[in-house]
Amino acid sequence: MKQLLAIPFIIFQVTSFTAIAQTGSEILLFNLKIKKNKITLSNPKNITNHPGYDNQPSFHTDEPIIYYASFNDQGRSDIKAYNFETQTTTQVTNTPEREYSPTLTPDKTGISCIIQRDNGAQDLGKYPLDGTEPYIIIDSLVVGYHVWTDNSHLALFVLGKNGSPNTLHYLRLPTQEDTIIADNIGRSLHRIPNERAISFVHKVGEGNWQIKKLNLETMQVSFIINTLPNQEDIAWLPDGRLITSDGKKPNRCIQRKKYLCKLISFLFKSALEIFVLNKLGAHQI
Repeated sequence: MKQLLAIPFIIFQVTSFTAIAQTGSEILLFNLKIKKNKITLSNPKNITNHPGYDNQPSFHTDEPIIYYASFNDQGRSDIKAYNFETQTTTQVTNTPEREYSPTLTPDKTGISCIIQRDNGAQDLGKYPLDGTEPYIIIDSLVVGYHVWTDNSHLALFVLGKNGSPNTLHYLRLPTQEDTIIADNIGRSLHRIPNERAISFVHKVGEGNWQIKKLNLETMQVSFIINTLPNQEDIAWLPDGRLITSDGKKPNRCIQRKKYLCKLISFLFKSALEIFVLNKLGAHQI
């Protein structure tokens, strides 16, 4: 059984959409092989090969499709879809807005994404799979990133205003009940495989960043493991292991209870740096 890993490569590392320098960004698709505690990446393929910004890849759960954000000639981000079996790319949206973080919704009927508007708003919307008119899910918060926990519940990275910290929100769509879970969080939000839980990075203090779990049954937060120093981007493999990278250390692994944190090293050329976003994913076929 083969697994695939999509990783965006970018020259400049940034933390907000408005600050992004849109040059030199591509998405590479790898074969991912796991044998015991060793992870091997092979057969890299540039699936975008497009001047400017291509980033935030997200796998379809059933189909051989990767959704991602791509800047057009006017400097606005649309959603595209790459089929890695046919090796073809399809334009999903073509709007005057900017779409980021495309994510297949749990019901598989649409793509949720951040819609950035010229007035500074960052709404969460849902586009049909054909990219027609979106349904606005949230327009009362400045949403940076999101993860679905089921068809009617979401965890949100909400940008702070006027110097206040970014916060983790849990939103119940049927009642619109919004609960703030934690502050000073990172951008990497994920469902934990085979659990009713999500993970997030809690930036407790300088040099103290922790990966934590929100149990969706009890709504209790617990500690999993510390991140690598100043590294907030992680992903879960289907077997329940965490992967991350510092971009320079040799491969090694750290065991913390039942969680295995795998540190992957990469080789870089010139000024190229790895930028593994919260949309880094592992797809199993």
